[in-house]
Amino acid sequence: MTPCFVRVALDHPLTALYDYRYPLEAPPPQPGMLVRVPFGRREAVGLIFEVSTHSDVPANKLREVDAVCASCPPLSEQWLALVGFAADYYQRGLGEVALPALPQALRDPSRWARLLAPEERYRVLPAGREALPEALPARAQVLRRLAQALLDANELDLVDARALHPKAAASLESWREAGWVEYESVDFGAAQSAASGGAKNTGSAAESPPLHQLSDEQTEAVEAILESRGFAPFLLHGVTGSGKTEVYLRALAGLLEREPDAQALVLVPEINLTPQFEAAFRTRFAGVLPDDAIVTLHSGLAEGERARHWLAAHTGRARIVLGTRLAVMASLPRLAMLVVDEEHDPAYKQQEGLRYSARDLAVWRAKQLEVPVVLGSATPSLESWWHAEQGRYTRLTLSRRAVAAAVLPSVKLIDLEEERRRGRASFEGLSGPLIAAMKARLERGEQSLIFLNRRGYAPVLSCDACGWVAGCPRCSAYVVLHKPERALRCHHCGWEARIPHSCPDCGNVDIAPMGRGTQRIEEALASAVPGARVLRIDADSTRRKGSAQALFSDVHAGEVDILVGTQMVAKGHDFQRVSLVGVMNADNALFSHDFRASERLFAQLMQVSGRAGRAGLPGEVMVQTRYPRHAIYHALARHDYVGFANSQLAERRDAHLPPFVYQALLRAEGRTLEAALAFLAEAAQALAAMPTASRVMAYDAVPLTIVKVMNVHRAQLLVESSSRAALQATLRAWLPTLRGLRGVLRWNLEVDPLDI
Repeated sequence: MTPCFVRVALDHPLTALYDYRYPLEAPPPQPGMLVRVPFGRREAVGLIFEVSTHSDVPANKLREVDAVCASCPPLSEQWLALVGFAADYYQRGLGEVALPALPQALRDPSRWARLLAPEERYRVLPAGREALPEALPARAQVLRRLAQALLDANELDLVDARALHPKAAASLESWREAGWVEYESVDFGAAQSAASGGAKNTGSAAESPPLHQLSDEQTEAVEAILESRGFAPFLLHGVTGSGKTEVYLRALAGLLEREPDAQALVLVPEINLTPQFEAAFRTRFAGVLPDDAIVTLHSGLAEGERARHWLAAHTGRARIVLGTRLAVMASLPRLAMLVVDEEHDPAYKQQEGLRYSARDLAVWRAKQLEVPVVLGSATPSLESWWHAEQGRYTRLTLSRRAVAAAVLPSVKLIDLEEERRRGRASFEGLSGPLIAAMKARLERGEQSLIFLNRRGYAPVLSCDACGWVAGCPRCSAYVVLHKPERALRCHHCGWEARIPHSCPDCGNVDIAPMGRGTQRIEEALASAVPGARVLRIDADSTRRKGSAQALFSDVHAGEVDILVGTQMVAKGHDFQRVSLVGVMNADNALFSHDFRASERLFAQLMQVSGRAGRAGLPGEVMVQTRYPRHAIYHALARHDYVGFANSQLAERRDAHLPPFVYQALLRAEGRTLEAALAFLAEAAQALAAMPTASRVMAYDAVPLTIVKVMNVHRAQLLVESSSRAALQATLRAWLPTLRGLRGVLRWNLEVDPLDI
């Protein structure tokens, strides 16, 4: 028989594919198949990209494929093309893009045989939720960890449970006998076999819940999306509360009615937004789609659960996939529509590894498949707004709130300098007018939201006597005071220490916190608004899995009078009882060195303002500021995104900034700052000697704002060009030189950086 060879991509920084002999007795090879191969002295999982009858590698150096993953059907040609584009555009190896995009279970050959095995899972019952925390002895830490994982996730797969406790099966069975959990077995292999013939609807549209009456603008938006043919990018610009989610739902319902086997991908920026989206989608498609036809994909899922959801999408069984940025790389063979909610959100840009933009890849994927893509936001990114202005995107506008009685909230600017000059008292940074407004809402049974984008108790702990400030020994940054934990914590590297009793430099015992974080405001509100039930939602209060969903449920249930939070509460949430939003400490972003700071601040303020008055209650936003005449605040008071965006674009055009130029950022990390800067200087010299150097501009290498993190010093070199093609060609030619340079711990090249 004719020998067969395959070219395999491995999770490796080099861009090369590796040749292997393919065993004749194995199933016929196809691009997109997962294989286990020897690589050096270890075994590695790779992805076949090419199949050939010959290889240029000498026969005595060729090694053979060890195993093929029969549980996972080959990835499609379109998916491989997506990976190829991302690798080329973001200047990474094929394997560096392809393999991390797959669930961990697919990258672990020991789990391949179990991928299609019947799924055994245990779901906690109300009785167990009450009994489990008290029933387990404190010394049984491993068993308590198993119980906590079950309580956090509500259900637990037996495979994931065994990873937490070697005797998990016996413990879960004993809890089942006690009436604390229930057992369920799902034959995933049978479900996949049924799906391979094409997923079918169960039930009919008549069984779905009654639909709300659409506004004229919503109707026009839905019709435009459904009437589109081929690649059609839409920018859905709707004010907060205008019913963008309803447009998504109607468009998807129309798509599934027209194309019964179609799949759709819906992206949201953060994990804590997925529960409310999933609930809305399951309610709308109840009786129309099977329960397992709607799945979620995000990093908060257990590995087994993520693998099952990914495979459901890959085999076509899942019809609607809802996820965060990593879901944009999911395999969906019949993908017919993409939706990116809150498309402006920086969370769509990956900041480690492959530094991709999920929004941009979603648009490219829609173009590749010739399908519509909907980008929704009340405050679109300036890049998307510019594309709409140039006619590349079709703009759909929702200018009014969906609830007839709901109007946009009024915005009041509280001049802190004027308050001080008039001798009006404030309490821990809370102005008198804001406190009075919260008390009025409390009396009326309404809710208030205080937005402060700074977690912890205070950002600085200092000594007035000698000027000492608590800093991180591993980073060039101050540590944040966390009073409930009685700890100082670095938010960059995680270093922690106990709060000192006195100044370590001079011995002064009157060390004091400076500034305010959410913990301090939560504490202050207990005194400022007596009787109010105060809840804090930030990264510290939602560390445990499932805790964010539980806290938001308390807010929706009316069990909270005042919600204090960071950006986690600023977007996407539909708080029906919130009629007042107070904004603290927004001025800091007015003086940032980052040219995108104004855009981010305005979007943040517009988004958090939109949490007020959504259900017909009169909404009010109170912004505390020392600069009430700043243009950003005046645009906010008018809810004038269009005017703000156009003025920002004019400034960007004059300053030759994105979206009018294209940028890439080379970062270097070394044991010393001098080493990092020397590496970048050598890289800049190599760039200047390239044939395309005249078409790009390289700025001087500079240290990062936080120059040292974890005892590693960091610097950056910005490269830009007015031509995307010229920048890409230059980066492609520059990479081999960069790989040959030495002297730093590591470096990375980011295309289209957001943080400079």
